[in-house]
Amino acid sequence: MPSCAAVVLAAGAGTRMRSALPKVLHPLAGRPMLEYPLAALKKAGASRLVAVVGHGAEAVKRALPAGVDWAPQEKPRGTGHALACARAALGSFRGTLLVAGGDGPLLRAATLKALLRAHRARRHAATVLAAVPDDPSGYGRVLRDPRGGLAAIVEEREASPAQRALREVNAGVYCFESPLIWKALSALKPDNSKGEYYLTDVLAWLKAQGHSCGVQACPDPQEALGVNNRVELARAEAILRGRVNRRWMEAGVTLVDPSSTYIDDTVFIGADTVVRPFTFLEGNTRVGPRCQIGPFTEVRDSVVGPECRVLRSVVEGSRLAAGARVGPWSRLRPGTVVGRDAHLGNFCEFKNARLGPGVKANHLSYLGDATVGGGSNIGAGTITANYDGKAKHPTRLGRSSFTGSGTVLVAPVNMGNRARTGAGAVVLAGRDLPDGSLAVGVPARILKKRS
Repeated sequence: MPSCAAVVLAAGAGTRMRSALPKVLHPLAGRPMLEYPLAALKKAGASRLVAVVGHGAEAVKRALPAGVDWAPQEKPRGTGHALACARAALGSFRGTLLVAGGDGPLLRAATLKALLRAHRARRHAATVLAAVPDDPSGYGRVLRDPRGGLAAIVEEREASPAQRALREVNAGVYCFESPLIWKALSALKPDNSKGEYYLTDVLAWLKAQGHSCGVQACPDPQEALGVNNRVELARAEAILRGRVNRRWMEAGVTLVDPSSTYIDDTVFIGADTVVRPFTFLEGNTRVGPRCQIGPFTEVRDSVVGPECRVLRSVVEGSRLAAGARVGPWSRLRPGTVVGRDAHLGNFCEFKNARLGPGVKANHLSYLGDATVGGGSNIGAGTITANYDGKAKHPTRLGRSSFTGSGTVLVAPVNMGNRARTGAGAVVLAGRDLPDGSLAVGVPARILKKRS
């Protein structure tokens, strides 16, 4: 394969977003918008990637994936000037140069590969990707010559009424040949209503110099849709979410109602898992096979093992071993680890808690900074009072321990293996319970030791 590099134009201010966040960093399906065109270009075969940055440059540079170079555009002087800014970053590169916008998250790698193949097969100096959307307003129009080839591209603000009536538009994606493109860019002049250097003007210059320029049709007009405001952001989100949902259904995951299921592009789901309506799977979440997730559930940055059930609950930064049951109406906060076949039920909250295999905490409990041994039972209303107003303290419950309803464990405190508390007991900090003991009262006293 001949050498191929890519430039993503990501320097625009995006004023129509009305946001302090650079437009290309607005999230879509769990990733910054900019990641999508970069990923598509890399999959299409670009061995080098350069992002041209301007507005919010420092934030954009921090968000760039590993292996992506950047080039500054100090002042916004148009798309032609933006591409020229990438020349130094590309150094002595010679070959085909793919160019796309950082606000085009719907572009597919397969479309870029087809564009590359057509460009090279026809030996064009430049090839533009064109599409026919339902509404062409806002896009530059593609003008064809009598033989159907590319005549020119005219920006909408410069177009005549007849040209605006055309529906074929510039998708903002190009193939150029380097170093010829740099010579073409040096010839640009800002002869337009905005006083900018339009990248589309290089096509007319190339044709005037006797070079051939082509048009490649985009198979899906949705791929040409850009994002310039919050309405278009929501539209792109819906399209990307539909793609993600379809991918997982084709991989053997049941989505009972895809229209009310929200899965980030960063999530993994095992086969034969069922995801019910109004479920959000977000961030770096991994769900194992044969799980039941939802309805009305949010799982974020968590690992859910095989055959788990999470019902009407929120799980954040947590790990569930195989067979765990969570909910309804539970909240697992970051740092929580749930053992195999554990059951966590109604209106329970866990923070930085480690619950062993088979633990049951089914009703109205809060366990923070707690470690609970396998086989233990947490009675309704049990809480670990882990904060003394200055610092957090741990609570440890041994294997097969049991807390009566309404127990308060004032950390730091330890309960031994098979230790028990009576209903309403308050175990004060530092008053550890030995193995097999029974403690009752306020403050709790050891009534007896059990073998």
